[in-house]
Amino acid sequence: MTPILLQTFPFFALVLCGYLAARRAVLPLSAIPGLNTFVLYFALPCMLFRFGSDTPLAQLLDGRLALLYLLCALIIVALALLLARRRGLGWNDAAFGALVAAFPNTGFMGVPLLVAFVGPQAAGPAIVTLAVDLVLVTSLCIALSRLDGADRHGAGRAALQALRGVAANPLPWAVLLGALASALGWQPVAPLLKTITLLADAASPVALFTMGAVLARSQLASGVSGAGAGVAWREEVGVVLLKLLVHPLLVASAGALLMAAGWGLSAQAVTVATLVAALPSASNVALLAERFGANTGRIARIILWSTALAFLSFSAALRWLL
Repeated sequence: MTPILLQTFPFFALVLCGYLAARRAVLPLSAIPGLNTFVLYFALPCMLFRFGSDTPLAQLLDGRLALLYLLCALIIVALALLLARRRGLGWNDAAFGALVAAFPNTGFMGVPLLVAFVGPQAAGPAIVTLAVDLVLVTSLCIALSRLDGADRHGAGRAALQALRGVAANPLPWAVLLGALASALGWQPVAPLLKTITLLADAASPVALFTMGAVLARSQLASGVSGAGAGVAWREEVGVVLLKLLVHPLLVASAGALLMAAGWGLSAQAVTVATLVAALPSASNVALLAERFGANTGRIARIILWSTALAFLSFSAALRWLL
């Protein structure tokens, strides 16, 4: 276990550096949007394009893995909704609690970690899970968040708005272009390829540092506004446990059953999907919660605790699976 902790430490240390830099005002909060822009629109798309173009098309179009991962995500969403509604939360807060329970931090943290520990062959399954989370799970939870509104068409409009947001997100397009390049056997010309490589190499450290800064900003903002008062801490702990323990165990169990039934899943794909599910919650959920008027303090706390505890739980998952 100790060697794995030593290997995962640099990744989580970068998150901590970003968090402390923002908390101590070494990094101005006004600089965080610029870092986010660099990661989201430049570095991560180049990294996903590079992995996508180097991955066999069959891995990027693994419908069985996508269905397995989607079914497990829907179960986590349902459990988180049940937990929140029993605590008396409205649909808006319940839906974003469900999203933070089901959406791992695959882009900022997962792909760099998995490629480092599993190898480049982990990129294909990880990209499949990321596409499911970005397009389907996020759209569903945003639609559910609108059920509190009086307008009976609110959920439908929210789902349409979510899909428009997906269309404006460069990450799915980078995956699509990478898959197209893989299918055609195409490589960019040398100068462009070198530029893509430089940006892709910058993605991991900058994304992890930015993730820590975003967590600090969300916590500071929620502390100023006083958001989250009256929300039972047990519900937040329950969401963290759903994310770090129940989600990966569900994916691993369902994957094992389907493989035993001869469903055509590869053991490696199930392993990668399980490790993706073991990741902490995606930091961008706090931004979505703020945009749609949910309790950002609650979401920020869940993301922060899941990230801190994932140092141990994700390392344990690596020890268990690899």
